[in-house]
Amino acid sequence: MLAEIEAMAARHFLSVLGGFTCEGEAGLPAGTRSVLLLGPAEPGYWAHVKSQPEWQQFQTEAKPDPVDRWSRRVIGGMACDLGAKALFPFGGAPYHPFYQWALRTGRVWDSPVKLLVQAEQGLMVSFRGALALKQRVEVPVGERPCDTCARPCVSACPVGALTEAGYDVPACRAFLDQPMGADCLNSGCAVRRACPVSQGYARLAEHSAYHMRMFHK
Repeated sequence: MLAEIEAMAARHFLSVLGGFTCEGEAGLPAGTRSVLLLGPAEPGYWAHVKSQPEWQQFQTEAKPDPVDRWSRRVIGGMACDLGAKALFPFGGAPYHPFYQWALRTGRVWDSPVKLLVQAEQGLMVSFRGALALKQRVEVPVGERPCDTCARPCVSACPVGALTEAGYDVPACRAFLDQPMGADCLNSGCAVRRACPVSQGYARLAEHSAYHMRMFHK
């Protein structure tokens, strides 16, 4: 079944980034036996999203949250086809615990700076949604890349806002307000870009810039 779901996701430039099995767990739809986490698959994802109706409405009608609306439509449609439930990391409180779910997959880990890091996407990993399935679906695990890495992420932030000590959100936002913060704002977080695995993943700077703007509003 995993191969079927991966093929469905690939048609929308999404990837199964990890998953875990469970039984009768609180906070999940009744009957859930597996949760699969879905996120962007590059190359191709960002160009695909920008070709979709939600993005066009964002451009011509100023409708908000085009990526979230696209995610609801696409992953919701996949869930219907599979007899599953779609879950999302956005939409207001109470939020689903995607960070904790990711750590259960064996393919996503906490990095030295506590951002999530994934086996193929590094610190560029992000989630557009999840499928709560009634079937038991196993996803192969990977090896944590940080265990054999020089960890450049620890010292990459220009203002020390994101380190092993934690995330200083006010310092990060204040830096983005300044001219010298333009590189992070337009190309993506310097810490995420410093990860060697991230550097081998084909995420576009334009994609990162969109999410940085959403964060910086």
